[in-house]
Amino acid sequence: MTTYYDVPADQLIGGLAERLHAYDAIAPPEWAAHVKTGSNRERPPTQIDWWHTRAAAMLRKVGHKGPIGANRIAQEYGGSKNRGVRKNKSVAGSRSISRRILQQLTESGLVTNSHNTAGTVILGKVLTPAGHSLLDDVAHSVRDHAEERYPGLNRYRL
Repeated sequence: MTTYYDVPADQLIGGLAERLHAYDAIAPPEWAAHVKTGSNRERPPTQIDWWHTRAAAMLRKVGHKGPIGANRIAQEYGGSKNRGVRKNKSVAGSRSISRRILQQLTESGLVTNSHNTAGTVILGKVLTPAGHSLLDDVAHSVRDHAEERYPGLNRYRL
């Protein structure tokens, strides 16, 4: 069975974004069309479906790097801020967007909180079995297309 580690990120995120439309809990808020995705950006995203694409990418990141929180994910989506004549500075992406998408993924049952062994501290978000199976299912469905696009990928088929 193909896992989400076996396919390239661009193929997986595209297919996963289409599947996330079926979840009612994952929907852009009304302010999403007018907001920048970080202080290093000059304009809002031009892609119409950017919210579902970001949610798919964040679900993949939670699978790869979890347990992970909203602050660390915001840092992953940050970049270099142009400060004029001063040196550029690394800044984080929008924490509000990261937090909202993680909340929506939690409401849809794809991610959940990870606790320490005593159960007193939340370590971050991790995939639920439903989220893991969704990622693997999408990876299996895009595997053939990914092998056509990247010919050397078929060497890694299990």
